[in-house]
Amino acid sequence: MKTVRLLLLPVLPIYSAIILIRNWFFDKKFFRAEKIPAKVISVGNITVGGSGKTPLVIYLLNLLQNEKKNPAVLSRGYGRRSKGYLLVSDGKKFLANVNMSGDEIYHTVSECKVPGAVSENRVKGAKKLIADAEVDVIVLDDAFQHRWIARDIDLVICEQRFLNQHGFVNHSLLPVGMLREPFGSLKRASALIINRKFSAKREMPEKYLKYFEGKKLFYAYYKATGFVDIMRKTAYNLGEFEGQKSLVVSGIANPYSFINILKQTNVDTENQLIFRDHKDYSFKDIQRIRKEFYATNSHSVVTTQKDAVKLTKFSTELDDIDIFYLNIELAMDDTEGFKNFIIDGLTYKKGGHTQKRKG
Repeated sequence: MKTVRLLLLPVLPIYSAIILIRNWFFDKKFFRAEKIPAKVISVGNITVGGSGKTPLVIYLLNLLQNEKKNPAVLSRGYGRRSKGYLLVSDGKKFLANVNMSGDEIYHTVSECKVPGAVSENRVKGAKKLIADAEVDVIVLDDAFQHRWIARDIDLVICEQRFLNQHGFVNHSLLPVGMLREPFGSLKRASALIINRKFSAKREMPEKYLKYFEGKKLFYAYYKATGFVDIMRKTAYNLGEFEGQKSLVVSGIANPYSFINILKQTNVDTENQLIFRDHKDYSFKDIQRIRKEFYATNSHSVVTTQKDAVKLTKFSTELDDIDIFYLNIELAMDDTEGFKNFIIDGLTYKKGGHTQKRKG
């Protein structure tokens, strides 16, 4: 794979120039971000792959609801079988299935019970979402590069493991490396969240410190809370799966952390079926899972929350197999500090005084 990336080196200057010119037009106000009649929090990253955007979106939505806000989530809907604007949920019931909406927002709306929509055009999508649901805060999923919509808070989440990796290839721009934008783009972020996932906190590599100077910096991590039967919705504690031989099924960008935490909970992860990111499971894939499950004499199938929402539609084909997802939640090292930062950011000035919007 690294060889293929190196072969793409001649394309790197072209991609870099496009990114720099586009950002320059925004910075100099030739391109202008449009404001909408609601507060906007953007969640994004500067890399491709699993940095933890969706868990952070879920964390934010729950935080906002606890603070008596009326939030909604808007996503592009990567991998969906639809185009244009689509209202996925009104906060009470689903109005589209996972194939039409995409797995990430379907999972988010299912977890948080908030209105949610997908739209390639974030400005039009946000305006329609405000019209369709009574919301006062919109959380944009994966929108750091989408600069056409103005935001009150611009959050960027980075994976600690990526920052501590070495080598020219990974830390280069696409299509050679993993970066969507250069590290210098972090200057426009409101705050940065370093996601250490299931690892211990590590010091920031010195060469990247300059990009984080003057920025509010938070550390986040994942905590596994248990396993859930995807068909029956029955919850089990982590200890009940210790030593169990399971077939691990994953279709996410970076399965490293998922498999790592399964090992930490003493689940036997020797047997694995790793699919590409945003895997759209077909009947053929289900047959492959069934074949591998019985061939390895596994006790269960263990998968991720994102994969679970897509596997539930095969309840008939999988009715003789116990399938569970690992329930994972994002947490903050400084919970109170992060909450205060978000709530303080959702303020506006009226008559010379700073006031909080009413929830």
